[in-house]
Amino acid sequence: MNASAPADSLRKRQLLELAYTHVLDHGLAGMSLRPLAEAIGSSPRVLLFLFGSKDGLVQALIARAREDELQMLETLRLTPRQYDLAHVGEAVWGWLADPRHRRMPTLWAEAYTRSLVDDSGPWAGFARETVTDWLEVFAAAQDPAHRATAQGLSERTLLLSVLRGALLDLLATGDTARTTAAVSAHLRSLAHPRR
Repeated sequence: MNASAPADSLRKRQLLELAYTHVLDHGLAGMSLRPLAEAIGSSPRVLLFLFGSKDGLVQALIARAREDELQMLETLRLTPRQYDLAHVGEAVWGWLADPRHRRMPTLWAEAYTRSLVDDSGPWAGFARETVTDWLEVFAAAQDPAHRATAQGLSERTLLLSVLRGALLDLLATGDTARTTAAVSAHLRSLAHPRR
């Protein structure tokens, strides 16, 4: 970052929020500073001053998206039924499948994919961090004795895989009924595990 740029000025936070709203609507692919600056009422020079570089701005946008993800996950930490992985999975899917939230998962999917293809620069570590974030929430929904077992880890990994796969399918097709039915079938297996 530019050494003379304010670390967290009010203007920087305002422009980050405006830029975040813009990328929620338009995505990060092919983002150019000039059109972005024009859309949010700024200039490329101001954005470069505040964020140091285009990569610095992208990194700040990804961090901002992760804040929203963590806030949603933190809500689940505070309100789950005692040790009920199926209930937490249902709550997560309900949030992800809600059309009012569609922009954030779409941006998340874009950042996740870019992190897999190019795990350097502003994308570095995003995919790995988001997997860790989700697995921690799911672990908190498991009985502590079961959480520490290989089966407990497998259950939360499978839940994450089902939710992530269903989300990508939903984003691609818009088929809420089919993807929700698939997620629900998996959640029933968690609620009534085979012995």
